[in-house]
Amino acid sequence: MMRAVVLDVGECLVDETRRCAAWADRLGVPAHLLGRPRRRARRRWRVRGRLRGGPPRLRRLGGRAARAEAGAPQDTYTEADLYADVRPALAALRADGLMVGVADNLTAHGADMLRGLLAEEIELVAASEEWGAAKPDPAFFRRLAGSLPFAPGEILYVGDRWPYDIRPAAEAGLRTALVRRGPWAVLDWESEEARTLPDFRIGGLLELSGLILNANAGGAGTSAQSSTEG
Repeated sequence: MMRAVVLDVGECLVDETRRCAAWADRLGVPAHLLGRPRRRARRRWRVRGRLRGGPPRLRRLGGRAARAEAGAPQDTYTEADLYADVRPALAALRADGLMVGVADNLTAHGADMLRGLLAEEIELVAASEEWGAAKPDPAFFRRLAGSLPFAPGEILYVGDRWPYDIRPAAEAGLRTALVRRGPWAVLDWESEEARTLPDFRIGGLLELSGLILNANAGGAGTSAQSSTEG
């Protein structure tokens, strides 16, 4: 049975549109470049001949060091950044008797921001800076599993990126759910890995409660695919 649900932050709980726009403005690059996989963004700049010989910070678009150097906002979260389904979905999971937490590549400051913002909905916030391990290292997820009073197979990790969230979580023995929002999930949604790795594929967080209840009751769907399949 699944007894805990732990969620990624960016493009899972938090819509990163505002933050990407702020970073892009400070870095002096088009905002859409920070809203797509960085490898493709860098390729696009090389093709245009604008990255070569340009400011070194452009070589790490969106990286924490580059953003800090440029004075961009660091791990600041507000109510307006949360997706609309976050609070009702987390409340439903808590009402189902599940432990709910957050674990991501966060600074200690970002973790404190989330602890305050979601104080009523979550019981755990795990930050890579505090743990000394970061995604996609499976050690991050092993540390997560070790911090909860459940077996790894009783923990469901929810994220938007199969290489950073789904695959390493599964390698650590956790159950997984891939949420289809944000640029990476949308671009990779039909890939073989995105179709076969997760236990669940969801279009939004409100789907989680029913899927977990059904799976815990022994119903079909322990490798459920949601209505977003079409």
